[in-house]
Amino acid sequence: MSEQGSGGSGPEERTPQPGVDVPDRRGRTGLDRVGRDLDRNPDVVVRDVRVLTSNWYVTRATTFDYRHADGRWTTEERETYDRGDGATILLYDADARTVVLTRQFRFPAYVNEHPDGMLIESAAGLLDDDDPETAIRREAEEETGLSVGEVEHVFDVYMSPGSVTERLHFFAAPYERGSIADGARAGLAAEGEDIEVLELDLDDALDRIGRDIVDAKTIMLLQWAVLRGPFSPVRR
Repeated sequence: MSEQGSGGSGPEERTPQPGVDVPDRRGRTGLDRVGRDLDRNPDVVVRDVRVLTSNWYVTRATTFDYRHADGRWTTEERETYDRGDGATILLYDADARTVVLTRQFRFPAYVNEHPDGMLIESAAGLLDDDDPETAIRREAEEETGLSVGEVEHVFDVYMSPGSVTERLHFFAAPYERGSIADGARAGLAAEGEDIEVLELDLDDALDRIGRDIVDAKTIMLLQWAVLRGPFSPVRR
């Protein structure tokens, strides 16, 4: 009986994957387990989760069975982009009828036909490990230089639910006109931020919607402000 030669090839060892088997750049492992235990919807049964990328944010491909209204079951796959939840805030002076917004470069908009990538937005940022209110106070000061007092929670919205998991928490807070110079610069240099602070007349800001204010969260906050918020006839 001859011995088996050593030249045969056995099963290939899988290279450890960052974020799954070994820590990624943010020290995370087990990212492929997210979503596997979901059972709140009896018409959805998660079968498999694969991590496609885990750099700063995480892209997953999830396979699940889905029961349609007619009782049919189909197997579907969806990719999700997980960057964590965020918060945004509209700073306003109700008496002066002004708002504070920011302008900064956004490469994803630039690569998708925005003329120069410079978007006018309400101050915003990711929660990281903070609660929404703490996070938005931090982001407002970093992006505008203003310390925010009492804030009003407006609503929470899934901004792009077809592919992005992020839920955005919307806030509003008063500021005093003249407490920030229009055109001032802000942002964290260590994160590559170079943010211009804008103090705009409310009617000017509303007129810019769809022209040079094309950011969804900012449009939603401006519309809320005149329909139900500080500039609403009902509120005042």
